[in-house]
Amino acid sequence: MRIPPCHRWDLDFSQARELQVQLSHKVIRCHDSIKIKLIAGVDVSVSRFSRTGRAAVVVLDYYSLEIREVSVVEGAINFPYIPGLLSFREAPLALRAWEGLKTRPDLLMVDGQGIAHPRRLGIASHLGLLLNIPAVGCAKSRLTGTHYSLPEESGSYRLLKEKGEIIGAAVRTKRAVKPLYVSIGHRIDLDSAISLVLNCCRGFRLPQPTRLAHLAAGGSSELNVRLNNKLKIK
Repeated sequence: MRIPPCHRWDLDFSQARELQVQLSHKVIRCHDSIKIKLIAGVDVSVSRFSRTGRAAVVVLDYYSLEIREVSVVEGAINFPYIPGLLSFREAPLALRAWEGLKTRPDLLMVDGQGIAHPRRLGIASHLGLLLNIPAVGCAKSRLTGTHYSLPEESGSYRLLKEKGEIIGAAVRTKRAVKPLYVSIGHRIDLDSAISLVLNCCRGFRLPQPTRLAHLAAGGSSELNVRLNNKLKIK
């Protein structure tokens, strides 16, 4: 699938931070009217000091959460590990995996931050903007902001705030497990993002789109069996 023209990636740290601020003003924080039929999970696997990585996009039917398509790529990582700038390290490889898709998903669910980011542009917002697609950030850890403690029950959540601004939510997707940090990526509101994440959890802490993308990016033998040769590495 063709990727729209995007900015340069060979930026220094200062230029990358400045670009994040500029792009953050283009993020749309309201719900898109599009009906979601296909949802894609995105994840990138790369160790902190590695020079190579593996990115996966797994497309699922939103209602059944059955796998429709998987694209996985391996390649060089050209940007160092810098907290807050991870999209410059991981997004180029994720975009290559996107290119391998034959179908266009209606929404992206990304293993990473959306606007719950110091400059309001995590990888979910970055990818959502570049691909012009509704996107949700669903991170396993908090990057910035604070929230009140959560009840233990599945489905409970508390708003994540920074300097009085609501930037996301800590969401308990399974009883007595650590919460996920859900935030607007692009072209969606927070309530809808939370609802989508909870609807996609099927007894696991992680929602199926990002859980399966994580397995695919990690080269899971479990996923290879489930895909029945659908997994293609490029």
